[in-house]
Amino acid sequence: MSPAFEVAKNDVQIGYILKGYPRTSETFITNEIRLLEKMGVGLSIFSVKKLEGQKNHAMVKDINAPVTYLPQADPLSEARFSRWVVDNVPKFSNSHALLFKKKPLAYLKALFECLVMSVHYRNGFFDLPREVFFKEFLQAGYIANAVIESGQIQHLHAHFCHGSTTIAMFASKMSGIPFSFTAHAKDIYLKELNPGNLLQKKMRRAEFLVTCTGANEEHLQRLAPKGTKIHKIYHGLDTDLFASSVQDSLIASDMDVPVVLSVGRLVEKKGFDYLIKACAILKERGCHFRCQIVGGGDGYTETLVNLIKDLGLEDTVRLLGAVTQEELREIYQQATLFALPCLVVDNGDRDGIPNVLVEAMSMRVPVISTDISGIPELIDNNDNGLLVPEKNALAMADAIERLLINPGLRQQLGDAGRARVCKDFDSQITTLDLKDLFVSRLANGSEVVHECCAGH
Repeated sequence: MSPAFEVAKNDVQIGYILKGYPRTSETFITNEIRLLEKMGVGLSIFSVKKLEGQKNHAMVKDINAPVTYLPQADPLSEARFSRWVVDNVPKFSNSHALLFKKKPLAYLKALFECLVMSVHYRNGFFDLPREVFFKEFLQAGYIANAVIESGQIQHLHAHFCHGSTTIAMFASKMSGIPFSFTAHAKDIYLKELNPGNLLQKKMRRAEFLVTCTGANEEHLQRLAPKGTKIHKIYHGLDTDLFASSVQDSLIASDMDVPVVLSVGRLVEKKGFDYLIKACAILKERGCHFRCQIVGGGDGYTETLVNLIKDLGLEDTVRLLGAVTQEELREIYQQATLFALPCLVVDNGDRDGIPNVLVEAMSMRVPVISTDISGIPELIDNNDNGLLVPEKNALAMADAIERLLINPGLRQQLGDAGRARVCKDFDSQITTLDLKDLFVSRLANGSEVVHECCAGH
């Protein structure tokens, strides 16, 4: 086969299209792939980027699906487009030439659509065409040729409904293989990621789409063309890995210095600045505690570092880097409570249901978060956790203090949180719903209505 790519040996395959694999912050995707394999679904993974310098979770070693890394295209921002074309088209030319020989009409139709989209979805009437579609067309052609040559991949599925799904849509058009996608959070709500009616175009073309919260589902239903099949399937969690005994919870509660834990990428929508401000309020009240924020950083890290310094919290708040799931499990066991003050950013970006909230609850750590997006689907206020308004450091401080001084409430919320996760967020159950969609699609070209979607 040329160009070289990897395909699993099962008779029928799902081709997973991901922006990067394996990604430390996307444990929900890695766990989904692992469990689908365990359930007998044949998978082949196409990764647009080859990620370097990341910590890999132990579960990655359990995944047998072959991974094909696409030729690494340079960022469009690093050179003039004409220079970019000269440098990058040769990386994909062989696969595109082979694809054109196999599917000339489909190839030309997809190329024409790419050109139309680059003009139609440009920022303004007098702006240059949107170049990213040409890059995604090149990447899609590589995948389409691999899919045709494999003879085994019968369906494509992309995660996140912007770049990866654009690639899946082009690859589907060129190969004739149907596609579906999972929509998450930012990719749904940021208009610049799907300008104009591009998201509706993808929804109309896809065999079905999956999303991870009821809030997302309602938003997508309002946008969806008639006949769009939308399935709500929560991100599942390995509740055996993230398990803690009642005795472990009591030990954490009895620690000399209570630990307020928060976990997530250091980005604005996590609301870490409000958590840090809440810590300043608690310190002024004389509360005795320390706060740990665990997660990989980006450009927002400096803002948080400066805020900690400005508020004089260097001895109270620590920023830790990204860790593996196994390391994080140990950190949860030392936590007195978990706080994540998620917010909706001015541009509309937000979380769905943060997976770290599910992890903490599964570990019987009492949680505090905000009443936005899909979070109330997980947390019932005063029942299995506490909810406060977004962007409200005082309310967050009051909730933290309430748990710090009340060990009985911490245990009650922790036990109820574990029960909630085991009931509705166990990945053995949620992934089975996704498996049923794939198997039904491969078997006869139609989806089953699984239990959690039966009412939709």
